[in-house]
Amino acid sequence: MQLSADLEDRLARIGWRTLALPDDAPADAFPARVSAQHRAGYQLDDGAATFNAQPAPRFLKAGADPLERPAVGDFVLVVPGTPPQIERVLPRRTVLSRAAAGERHQRQIIATNVDHVFVVTGLDGDFNPARIERYLLLVAESGALPVVVLTKADQAHDAAAAIAELRRRVPPPVEILAVNAKSPDSVAPLLAWLRPGDSAVLVGSSGAGKSTLTNSLLGQSRQATGAVRENDSRGRHTTTHRALLRLPSGGCLIDTPGMREIKLTGEESLDGSQFADIEELAQRCRFGDCAHASEPGCAVRAALAEGRLDPARWQNYLKLRDELAAAADSLEAQLRRKSEARVLTKALGRRLNEKYGHR
Repeated sequence: MQLSADLEDRLARIGWRTLALPDDAPADAFPARVSAQHRAGYQLDDGAATFNAQPAPRFLKAGADPLERPAVGDFVLVVPGTPPQIERVLPRRTVLSRAAAGERHQRQIIATNVDHVFVVTGLDGDFNPARIERYLLLVAESGALPVVVLTKADQAHDAAAAIAELRRRVPPPVEILAVNAKSPDSVAPLLAWLRPGDSAVLVGSSGAGKSTLTNSLLGQSRQATGAVRENDSRGRHTTTHRALLRLPSGGCLIDTPGMREIKLTGEESLDGSQFADIEELAQRCRFGDCAHASEPGCAVRAALAEGRLDPARWQNYLKLRDELAAAADSLEAQLRRKSEARVLTKALGRRLNEKYGHR
């Protein structure tokens, strides 16, 4: 189904990249983008105005895959009604997600269809290179590109030293910017990734300055902000839900609540990530099963001894590697249990049909 030029122009303002709707789309359906999700339903943006809508009943069924439900950033097909109804989630270009809290393996979508992820960290007690590396591992699997934004540069004792420390652990081409989130002039370089049709999402701890940054980019105080605790520089959740906002620059920005836990899903990979150099070092070891402990010819230990590999970065790599392995094992076990349960359910259905089906 081909869109009109006027509708395509409107949708392009909010990041639309698809030229046509699915051929089997309902005749009266139209596309819109999810700008917020509330308990009572969704808020959508069609490029001209925002309006409320409800999801189709199948999205609300018990046991429905949460990843298939509409999420902030999604483009969806909507059918008119009172209220309008979300009929279908259109294919996603990018998906930023994390593992949901708890032992049960389940992914939680943070945002979809974004071009860049702004990893926001304060240059105060919130500054933690290991946590930034964890964020970058999630971003690497999303299909979007990361930008590290260090806020509170005006309050930092030595912002240049913090950037240098982080650069040793975060290799190019990842951009690192230090800004004063309260100053529109200071945050202006971020507009290079927020041009008309671009989309970005902010992620980081509570109190890192995401909402302050959003307000500066908006040019108005729309998002609530709050002070941080003195002992750990953390703040309380002032942003309570994910929200997609249109900026004067023409881009779209998704603000998110602070994350207390950045849990890996088990589907991330250290290959090709910011740890690619460590993976390459490991390949140079004399023995293929080198544990990088006391084996002769270990390229990793040689790099540590010569100062070519940061010890803190190496320790965080080991921590993330072990966590990924455990998460992957948990995911595999859960998928196996689900497969076995489906087989048993089908077998039971056949037995019941054989016993009672002809009565």
